[in-house]
Amino acid sequence: MEESIQPAEAVVEAMPEVLRLGADFPAPTREQWEAQVVRTLNRRRPPDRQLDLEQCLESLRTRTVDGLRIEPLYERDERTLGMPGEAPFRRGLSVGPGQMDAWDVRALHDDPDAGAGHDAVLTDLERGATSIWVKVGSGAVAPGDLAQVLGGVELALAPVVVSSEDDQVGAARALLEVCRERGGPEVSGNLGLDPIGLAAVTGTAVELSPVAGLVRAGAQHPGMRLLTVDAGVFHDAGAADVDELAFALATGVDYLRALEAAGVAPAQGVGQIDFRVSAGADQFLTIARLRALRQLWARVGEACGVPAEHRGARQHAVTSWRMLTRDDPWVNMLRVTTATFAAVAGGAEAVTVLPFDHVHGYPDAFSRRVARNTQVVLAEESNIGRVTDPAGGSWYVESLTDQLAERAWELFQRLEAEGGMARALTGSTLVSDTLAASRAERADRVAHRSAAITGVSTFPAAPAPPLPRTPRPEPAGGGLPRVRDAAVFEALRDRAAGAEGARVFLATLGLRRDYGAWETFASGLLAAAGIATTATESTDPAEQADGFTASGSTVALLCSSPALYAEHGPAVARALRQAGARKVLLAGSAHELGDAEEQTLVDGTVRTGMDAVAFLDDLLDTLEVPR
Repeated sequence: MEESIQPAEAVVEAMPEVLRLGADFPAPTREQWEAQVVRTLNRRRPPDRQLDLEQCLESLRTRTVDGLRIEPLYERDERTLGMPGEAPFRRGLSVGPGQMDAWDVRALHDDPDAGAGHDAVLTDLERGATSIWVKVGSGAVAPGDLAQVLGGVELALAPVVVSSEDDQVGAARALLEVCRERGGPEVSGNLGLDPIGLAAVTGTAVELSPVAGLVRAGAQHPGMRLLTVDAGVFHDAGAADVDELAFALATGVDYLRALEAAGVAPAQGVGQIDFRVSAGADQFLTIARLRALRQLWARVGEACGVPAEHRGARQHAVTSWRMLTRDDPWVNMLRVTTATFAAVAGGAEAVTVLPFDHVHGYPDAFSRRVARNTQVVLAEESNIGRVTDPAGGSWYVESLTDQLAERAWELFQRLEAEGGMARALTGSTLVSDTLAASRAERADRVAHRSAAITGVSTFPAAPAPPLPRTPRPEPAGGGLPRVRDAAVFEALRDRAAGAEGARVFLATLGLRRDYGAWETFASGLLAAAGIATTATESTDPAEQADGFTASGSTVALLCSSPALYAEHGPAVARALRQAGARKVLLAGSAHELGDAEEQTLVDGTVRTGMDAVAFLDDLLDTLEVPR
């Protein structure tokens, strides 16, 4: 019997022009989602402790360090977004050309060895960098060496910006001299004057007088801008996103006033200012902050009578120094990749990636290459620069942008009421108090590990020798503090390093299925401070006591399930105490041991959400590890 063969078009339906994967499913309503939320969150709660809808939603909301509210669900926003390249520039200063290299890859150089710096600059420019940022001054490139470091650089092709934490005028004049000797009017870059940032770092008075002199000196090079608002100074001092925005805005306004006093009207003055901003590993906050800064600066420009087309804020994003870690530095590659993506998606005109070994000292050729290629790969393989404002229209990002802009404008107005940023920085406590509050909130989150630092506070790597780098000298300081988030855990590790007594015995009751979760949690918590662990798997009190004695520790930590805690925990705790344990701890809740008397058999507990820094510091005291 012959089978009839039908033509393909008879059995295969035509493919629709638009494939909608959810087309066969009914669109859920918000009411249906809310009902599921209430049902899920109340599933294990007793009838007299049921949560209503608002209580359920509040439990799902989170808040940033500066109090911005993040909802569990966002709905369509019918607002008119505007267009990139149009005031207020929320969506970018221009419509991207759709090319891979849509932003300026800016390499940082601060090695005081002028010969090595010269070679590194040329290597960066030959292999993907498109501009150069040179730090000048103590611990960096000497002003007299700048010409050597930039030797062979085509200044008309590669913009150069300079900065300094102790001699901004010297750095600016050194760059102008290089431009005079080797460049023409077509050179571009930034002279790096930032008197308010300098005062914030050094604790000295704000001196705006150099602005007028360098306005005239830089007139020969129209493409060479004069001022940089370095918001990274405040970021490294602990500023939250709202703080960084407001301080940058207020600083820019003070510079417009200084330029106007020097005879440069705001319409021209905005063209003399660049913003240097941080890019962190929270990609959405970084994207929203860059978008909000453009919107707020356009609002300032409008108030100052600046033509709409000139109100845009040019932003140079630098991956956050504050987020970098000394221990397990390889994870820094992941952090800066996320930050770079966020900076580009947020519309930064230039991006600098700090090398993964930046905390250890001056980078070597490999770490420079990784920093450079982080941007090159994102541009040429990931193509993230081809789309203008890719986050535009995201209900979450638009909400964050609105909140940041609103809160930053409020703080900006308070700064203006103090007489401007310069006066608020040196003549009142508004700036220092704001930074202190943000630092304290962030430190609390880091300590409780709700702001987890991968490789340090969570999933800590085994101790490793520091990378062999030439360390940078300590900055002179005198002004705002500089605090890395990971430093508090690194200090605990430094304290435990080499200490014979920095170990804890884990009494793991039952089988791995019983104790595995808490043992993993406890060993990771202790490793964050460099505390070693040994363990004995048994429910026999005598075997646990023998294991504790063999460990040489003075502290024991019970790990198991509630059922085995109730059955074997009290006896094991007594045996450990009799074996000489100075402190007996339990992973979980002491209530799981039984009645009130049995709960007193342990001296404390470890659990999710605890203040890990305070606990580990106290534990090292118990282990008699010297400070």
